[in-house]
Amino acid sequence: MANILIIGCGDIGTRCARLLLPRHHVFALVRSVATAERLRAAGITPILGDLDQTASLARLGGLADQVLHFAPPSAVGCHDLRTRNLLSALGKRAILPRRLVYISTSGVYGDCGGAQIDETRTPNPQSARGIRRLDAEIQVRLWGQRLGIITPIVRVPGIYALDRLPLTRLRQGMQVLRVEDDVYTNHIHADDLARIAVQALRYGKASRIYHASDDSALKMGDYFDRVASAFDLPFPPRISRAEAEACMPAARLSFMQESRRMSNMRIKRELRVRLQYPDVDATLNAKHPAG
Repeated sequence: MANILIIGCGDIGTRCARLLLPRHHVFALVRSVATAERLRAAGITPILGDLDQTASLARLGGLADQVLHFAPPSAVGCHDLRTRNLLSALGKRAILPRRLVYISTSGVYGDCGGAQIDETRTPNPQSARGIRRLDAEIQVRLWGQRLGIITPIVRVPGIYALDRLPLTRLRQGMQVLRVEDDVYTNHIHADDLARIAVQALRYGKASRIYHASDDSALKMGDYFDRVASAFDLPFPPRISRAEAEACMPAARLSFMQESRRMSNMRIKRELRVRLQYPDVDATLNAKHPAG
């Protein structure tokens, strides 16, 4: 029975814990007592601490055989100080974790002009969050190489599930790009992402990149249209790129400025993943949630 530590134990981390329990002892770093109580009720051992407070991380050293790092990077700057603090805490004991899987983002690629890409594509982040994520990846890879720790990196696109669909935004009349301006997006079901993360703990190779993406090849507007149709909601209005740049918040607009199609062959071949939800339609065709 291995000790597994989850950093950033939100929705996906909790789904991972369900897959790992009871065959392993699962710990999770949490910032609040309320979250600690929720995780303890699920069979997870909470460790109170904050990645922004280095002194609070002392208990992490020597605790776990394997680590799943889901925590988002620092909110500002070009460097992920949270990952730096975590790696420092984990490396301060003689007993080190054997594996650390870092959950990154497809945003490290920036805009690929709609091209199909695999894990050999050179990152070119164009958003601040993408830059910080790439910094975290580099930190994790160098740390693993220096200490002899296996550090697979999983790059994740948009996450969905029946309880993680953009229904509120559709009801609010959100706008999407017209067909000729639209961008390709990539998706992964939350349950499949949890399985990919757990398989990366088991089979992931040192410093190896993996795309946690399903088989969908959808443009963003088509994705929202599919969700709207499945829930009998109005299709989102289509606008030009120039109109979007004039009226949309920068954070939302940034997702409409990057287009790529991610190959997922490596997770199937090396991590032995069989997607339960191979595309968005597999989820939308399932039973709708109550209410």
